[in-house]
Amino acid sequence: MARLASPLKGVCAGLALVVAAAGAAQAASAAAKDFKTAAPIAYLYDVTSGSVLYAKQADLPSPPASMATLMTVELVFQALDDGRLKPDQTFKITEDAWRRGGAPSRGSAMFAKLNSEVAVADLLRGVIVQSGGDAAITLAAGLAGSEPAFAELMNARARELGLARSTFRNATGQPDPEQRMTARDVAKLAEHLVRSYPDRYPTFREPEFTWNKISQRNRNPLLADYAGADGLKTGWTEDGGFSLVGSVFRDGRRLIVVLMGLETAKARSDEARKLLDWGFTAFEERQIFAADEAVAEARVFGGERRYVPLVASGPVALLTPKGDDARIVARVTYDGPLQAPIARGTRVGTLRVWRGETLTVETALTAAEDVAVGDLGRRAVDGALELVGDLFGQVAAKI
Repeated sequence: MARLASPLKGVCAGLALVVAAAGAAQAASAAAKDFKTAAPIAYLYDVTSGSVLYAKQADLPSPPASMATLMTVELVFQALDDGRLKPDQTFKITEDAWRRGGAPSRGSAMFAKLNSEVAVADLLRGVIVQSGGDAAITLAAGLAGSEPAFAELMNARARELGLARSTFRNATGQPDPEQRMTARDVAKLAEHLVRSYPDRYPTFREPEFTWNKISQRNRNPLLADYAGADGLKTGWTEDGGFSLVGSVFRDGRRLIVVLMGLETAKARSDEARKLLDWGFTAFEERQIFAADEAVAEARVFGGERRYVPLVASGPVALLTPKGDDARIVARVTYDGPLQAPIARGTRVGTLRVWRGETLTVETALTAAEDVAVGDLGRRAVDGALELVGDLFGQVAAKI
C-alpha cells in the first residue's frame, strides 16, 4: 500500500489513496448496489467493523422526537456509574412533570401519580420502555434542578461525545424548533450506550413495563420478532414524522439503523427491517490496512527523523456491497509538521475512508515510533525550511 506524507506547515495535511476494486465489475450485484429506502433520512452502521453501510441525508439536523431521550438516559447512566445517583433513590413527580409529561399531556407517559416518589430505576424504565415524558422530566429536574438546566448538560455531553450537529432543548424530545439531531449523531449516541454501559443497556430490550397498574409494551417494533434486536427507541412528532433507532446483534455483527421522517408507523417498521435485512446479507468485508501497517507518514519538525509512520489501533476494514465497483478512497489528515519529541502512541491524525461518496470508516491514527529531538544541525535545517515555507506562503498569498 502506498504511503505518502505532506509536509505542509500549520494546515491540514492530507494523503489520498485510491484502492483498486479489481474484478468487482464482473461480479456486480444490482440488488446490492441499487438498494433504496423510502425513508427521507436513513443511516445504517456496522458497529463491529466500524463501517457505514448506507447514508441518506444522514447529516441533516431534524426533529428527533423521543430519540432525544437517549441523551437523557445517557446522563442518568453516567450519574449512576459515577455514584451521583443510586437506583433506589427517589424523585418526586411534580405538577410540572405530571401536566407536561404525564396523563394530562395526552402524550407518551409512565402515568406516575402526582406528588408520588418514584425510584430512579423505575423512572429509567418509564423513559426507555414507555417513552414517558413524566419520567424524563422528573429525572432531568432531579439530576440538574430543572429541565432547562438539564438541557444544558445534554448539550455539553453531546459535544464531549462528538455529536457536533445535535442540539437539545428538553429531556423528552417534545417539539421545539431548536431541538435537532442528525441520523449519524443518533447512531453514534446509540453505539456509545451499547459500548459504555453493557450492564445497563439491556433495559432497552425489556418487552414491557407496568407502573400504577398500567402495563405498556415497548414501542420498538423490532423487539417483537426481528432476530437479534435489543434496542433502542422510536419517536413521533407532527413536524418530524415517525422515527426509529434500532440495534441488532446477529452472527457476531451489530448493526444500528436510524430512520427519520416516515409517514406511518408501519412504514417505519417495514423500512427498518428492509434496511437491516440488506445490511446483514448483501455485504462482504474488505481489508484496507493490516494491523500495525503504516498508513502514512507525518512530517516532524526538529526531530532526529523527518517523518514518523502513522498506524491505526488495529486492522482497517470496511464492508462493501457484494460486487460493488465503487471507488474506495482513503485520506489522512493531520496538523503538521509535528513538533519533536513525539512519543509512540500519541494521536496524530485521522484516517477517513470513502466508498463512492459515502464516508464509510473514520479512525484515529497514532505515531508508530518514538521520535526524539534532533541535534542542533537538524533543528537548524528544519528552521530554515520553515522560514522558506513561510516566505513562499506570503508571496503566494499576494499573487
